[in-house]
Amino acid sequence: MMIGFISRKAVVRGNAIGMSVILGSSVIGEGTVIDNLVYVGYPKRSKLLKLPKSVEELDEMSAGAKIGPHCIIRSHSIIYEEVEIEGGVETGHGVMIREYSRIGANSRIGSYSQLDGRVEIGSNVNIQSRVYLPHLTVVEDDVFIGPNVVVTNDLYPVSRKLVGVKIRRGAVIGAGAILMAGIEVGENSVVAAGAVVTRDVPADSVVVGIPARFRMRREEYEEKKRAYESR
Repeated sequence: MMIGFISRKAVVRGNAIGMSVILGSSVIGEGTVIDNLVYVGYPKRSKLLKLPKSVEELDEMSAGAKIGPHCIIRSHSIIYEEVEIEGGVETGHGVMIREYSRIGANSRIGSYSQLDGRVEIGSNVNIQSRVYLPHLTVVEDDVFIGPNVVVTNDLYPVSRKLVGVKIRRGAVIGAGAILMAGIEVGENSVVAAGAVVTRDVPADSVVVGIPARFRMRREEYEEKKRAYESR
């Protein structure tokens, strides 16, 4: 029989399955499923440097995480301490969400994606598989991010100055796009698959290529999409 670990400090109103581990004063909302082999409240690096020897010591170190109601956290995902996840969020398998990240209601985080630092995700965001979002990334509501998108936060690696990318409400980022540190993708704009974005993208515009250049307005893009869908 598989046995996990649930801290005596945690409040679990949902279901923790199999060998899931819930640390610290974590709160798991009603109707939420924590799948097998998930960590919730995993301690940040500075605490791990104290060399814990057991899950009980990890538990003592952890400040816990908060996961709202009716979420699904699938197997092999790791939710660090001091993460806040609102209701209705789903992750794929093997998702990593680092400390201090925030995820808004009804968002989706695809399998093997990483929120690698303090990352802000809005509501109704759809992030596909194997997306990398580093420290200081901000993603507003109703954004779509295709698979294998890479966001960066360092213009001169490895420097001491990190600058985040902002993806504004309703934007669409196509598969395999790369967003360079410090840029802003405007509201309702579209970044084509495989584009490399080196400068700000104006609202309601579509950019393509390497480096990404303006191609059309979002309105024209929607017209082309409707024509394609009607064939």
